Amino acid sequence: MKKTIATLLALCTGAVMFVLLLGSMKNDSATFDETAHIAAGFGYVTQLDYRLNPEHPPLIKALAALSGQLFTKPYFPTTVPSWQEYNQNRWWLQFDQGRAFLYESGNDADRIIFWTRIPILLVSLLLGWILFLWTQTHYGSRTALLALLLYAFSPTVLAHSRYVTTDIAASLGFFLGLIVFLRFLEKPAARTILLAGLTFGAAQLLKFSLIMLIPIYGILLIAWVYTRPNLQIRERFGLLGNLIVKTITLGVVGMVLVWVVYAPFVWNYPKERQLADAISQLSTNSARPLVAFDLALIQNRFTRPLGEYFLGVLMANQRAAGGNTAFFLGEVSSKGSRLYFPLLYIVKESLVFHILTIIALFASWRRWRASPPASKSSRARIRIWTYNHFPEFSMIALISFYWLISITSPLNIGIRHVLPTFPFIYILVARGCSIWLSETKRILITPIKYAVTSVLLLWLTIETAITYPHFLSYYNILAGGTDNGYIIATDSNYDWGQDFYRLTKFVRDNAIEHIAIDYFGGASPAYYLGDVYEPWWSAKGPPSGWFAISVNALQGARANIGPGFSRKPEDSYEWLNGHEPVARAGMSIFIYEF
Repeated sequence: MKKTIATLLALCTGAVMFVLLLGSMKNDSATFDETAHIAAGFGYVTQLDYRLNPEHPPLIKALAALSGQLFTKPYFPTTVPSWQEYNQNRWWLQFDQGRAFLYESGNDADRIIFWTRIPILLVSLLLGWILFLWTQTHYGSRTALLALLLYAFSPTVLAHSRYVTTDIAASLGFFLGLIVFLRFLEKPAARTILLAGLTFGAAQLLKFSLIMLIPIYGILLIAWVYTRPNLQIRERFGLLGNLIVKTITLGVVGMVLVWVVYAPFVWNYPKERQLADAISQLSTNSARPLVAFDLALIQNRFTRPLGEYFLGVLMANQRAAGGNTAFFLGEVSSKGSRLYFPLLYIVKESLVFHILTIIALFASWRRWRASPPASKSSRARIRIWTYNHFPEFSMIALISFYWLISITSPLNIGIRHVLPTFPFIYILVARGCSIWLSETKRILITPIKYAVTSVLLLWLTIETAITYPHFLSYYNILAGGTDNGYIIATDSNYDWGQDFYRLTKFVRDNAIEHIAIDYFGGASPAYYLGDVYEPWWSAKGPPSGWFAISVNALQGARANIGPGFSRKPEDSYEWLNGHEPVARAGMSIFIYEF
């Protein structure tokens, strides 16, 4: 495929992705996490104060807020209790501030939500374009275009490219963090050290899980030195030492960038309040020496921006280790399941993608068997292959390390947490499929392979069009389709609160004068429905007339009780037994009539 044609097709793919994202985004209400992230971003940008949402780094939230400030110029309340107070329940204050800002301060919540989402949409498009260009450079236009198609029409990617959250930004950070580090290994000069350092620093400002780049860099550095041919032991250790020093240098550059970005956002954050917040947030953290180090950083005027960064790292690690109550396969538990991410990966990505993965694995295995000579030992073959295919090895190493950490973590609240590995998986699958397409020159076989691939890609695009706009709730046919996916897992896999606009439309279209609602998400029922809405919960018993409930709340109330979770009998919605929804708002809100 000619490079020019591939580039034009890539631009068309990006344009289609943009339309899918924009069209579906404007009809989704605020998700649960967005209220905190949006309010925090405006706190950073308008108040230069980092008291909200320290467990996530600032960059993507600040970009979202800058967009919202530019196009809506809202009022940000600073006299409300959620901004002024600090107490043991301070984690919830960010959500209270989000509600006060969006829905209780005279602002146009819908415009703020729309414009703050635009930077995340653009970040996703940027990642797709960089993915295409890098893959084209290393593996050719056919592989690059196929990888981009898998990315652009992934329901998981589309779902999380539209919300003010950190997941797609983290994917960009991991991708840039890896490819720039590979460039550094190839040419460890001052320019690449600086570039790799800035990239590493920017990655740390996107999501705290990107601290995993540090051990990944260590693995790649050792593998790079180990696989270099024709080096004596002394030369090998010399190369290793030289690269370690330069890697530490790029790490220092990255931390300087972190300081530069955090510094203005703690400028008006009173030091006494910052210290008190940190002490409270870390009161249950078992890594006391690290806590003491962080508190020392905060107490120093010069280092307190780094102290705020390190506070976020400690909070993120504490959250990952502590887990979160979530519904999975009929049970609510806070202990997590090692089956969680593998199963969701199977049922939340298109069946077409899994078929292409099988083809890619088969083709890659055949090529592995064909080279190098069979007389080589397995160790020697792996070493030679790694040397000749270091980018592929690097992607496999990153995917393996990230998935190992994720599977062993009890924090099971969404497939989005392994989203940063998806771009690398798409490249590897596209590479394997390209090998399969080119490994034979038989007159009949090659056209058949291209026909099969074309049919699969057509299936993928049609399925994406059918799924629109419910990308977040998507499940493939192995899980019974999108309509039934809530049986497996909810939260950000199915119901994150995104369908409240659709519930509002249902209420207005049916001229409903009163509706009881048990809602999970970031919208405000009172803001959109006023006196028509009445808050409801299980213990109140069946309401008269209309009742709507988020499926996340419903599954949490009716599922089996697992480790780390408790529920009162009156909170189990037993009075819904024998009743079926008469309608749905979107996919995630069930509507009943009594």
